[in-house]
Amino acid sequence: MSQALTGGAIGSALYRAVWRWHFFAGLLILPFVLVLCVTGAVYLFKDEINDALYKDMRIVTPMTTAQLSPSELVAKALAAHPGTLKGYAPPAAADRAAEVRIIGTDGVKDALFLNPYTGQVLGSQWDAGFAGSPAMHVVRKLHSLQYVGWVAERVIEAVAGWMVLMSVSGVYLWWPRGQAGGVVTVRGEPGKRVFWRDLHAVTGIVVSGFIVFLAMTGLPWSGYWGKQFYAAAYAVGMGMPDGYWDKYPVSTVPLKDTIDRAPWIVENQPTPLSTTATGVPAKLDDVVRTVNALGLAAGYVIAIPTKPQGVFTASVYPDDITQERVVHLDQYSGKVLFDMQLKDLGLFGRLAEWGISIHMGQAFGLANQLVLLAALLATILMTVSGVVMWWKRRPAGTLGAPKLPANAQVPKVLLGMALVAGLFFPMVGLSMLAFAAFELIGHGARRLRTA
Repeated sequence: MSQALTGGAIGSALYRAVWRWHFFAGLLILPFVLVLCVTGAVYLFKDEINDALYKDMRIVTPMTTAQLSPSELVAKALAAHPGTLKGYAPPAAADRAAEVRIIGTDGVKDALFLNPYTGQVLGSQWDAGFAGSPAMHVVRKLHSLQYVGWVAERVIEAVAGWMVLMSVSGVYLWWPRGQAGGVVTVRGEPGKRVFWRDLHAVTGIVVSGFIVFLAMTGLPWSGYWGKQFYAAAYAVGMGMPDGYWDKYPVSTVPLKDTIDRAPWIVENQPTPLSTTATGVPAKLDDVVRTVNALGLAAGYVIAIPTKPQGVFTASVYPDDITQERVVHLDQYSGKVLFDMQLKDLGLFGRLAEWGISIHMGQAFGLANQLVLLAALLATILMTVSGVVMWWKRRPAGTLGAPKLPANAQVPKVLLGMALVAGLFFPMVGLSMLAFAAFELIGHGARRLRTA
C-alpha cells in the first residue's frame, strides 16, 4: 500500500509531473511553433519585402505635373485589363503607384498598378488584399495554418494556449532552487548537454513574456476563443458599441468579406446597404474627394459596390493604429452612412486592436519590428536547444520522457491543471484532459503490474 506523501515528496511529484507535461507538450507543438516563428518573422517585414520584390510596380518617380483623376486611372486600367471594377487605392505618397482592383472576365481578381502621373500600367498581380502580394499572402496563410482548413482554427488556438502554459511551466521549472548557475548564465562547454539545457532555460526565461504576449494577441483571430472573447467584451459594453446600424438596412455579408482588413472587433458585423437600390451611382472622383475631406490616413482602399444596394467602403489600417478607420458611403448619394474610428470602440476592442497592431509589428515602426524579430529568433533558438538537449539526454532507443513517481497524486494534479486551463483555453483543456486520461491509464497499469 502507498504511504501518504510528505510536503517535499508532493513538491517533487508536482515538479516531475510539470516537467513530464512540459516535455510532451513541447514535442507536440514544436513544429507549429517553428512555422509560426519563421512565417511571423517574415511577415513583420511584408511592406519592405513587397517594395523590394515589386519595386517596379509599386514605386514611381514623383513628377511636377498633376496626378490623373481616379476615374481616368480606372479607365486606363480597364482598357488594359477588361473586367469589373472592384476596388481603388489612391497613391499613398508622391512616389507611390495607384492601385486598381478588377475582377477579370475569367473571374480572377487582379490588382493593377499605375503611374498616377501618366496613367501607364506598371504591372499586375493576383490581388492579395492586405498581404500586399501573392508571396506575402502565402506567408500569411502558412502563419495562420489556413491551408489545413477549419481544423487550423482549433489547432492554432491550442498551440497559442499551450505556448502560454509552456512559458508558465518553464518559469516554474527554471525557478532557482539553490543552484548558482543556469539562472541567468549558461554553464557547460558548448555542445555539451548542460550547455544546451541552460541555453534553453535562460533563453526561455528572457523570451517568455514575449511569447505570452504574441500568443494572447493572436488568440482573437481563433475560432472558439476569439468568439467567446468577442461575446464577453460585447456583454460588458467594452467591445463593439450598439447603434451603428440602427438607422440603415444591412446585408448578410460580414465586413471582413468586404474590405482587406477589418478591425477585429467589427469584422463579423454586417456591411450596411444603400438607402435605395436605384439611381445613378456616385462618381468615384466624388467619393474620393469625400473620403479625403474626412481626413482618412494615406494608404486607404475603396471597395466598389457591385450590387444595386451595395455601398462604397473606404478603410485604412495604418501603422498609427489611432488612425484606423472604416467608412461606408451610400452608392448613389455618396452620403456617409457609417464612420468608425478606434476611439469609437469599447475598451476591450481598443486593447485588442493595439495588441494586434503590435503583434504585426506596425504600432512603433522599425523598433517594433526589430524587437519582435529578436523575440521570434530567440524562441526558435529556445525550441532548437530544447530538442538538442532532449536528444543528448535520452537513452538510446527510447523516448527519454521524464518519469513520474509511483503514486496516485500526480494524475490528480494533472487533472486539476487541465480543468483550470480549460476554463480559459478550452482547446488546451481538452488536450490536457486527454493527456491526463492517458496518464491515469498508464498509472493504473503500473499499479496492477506492481500489485
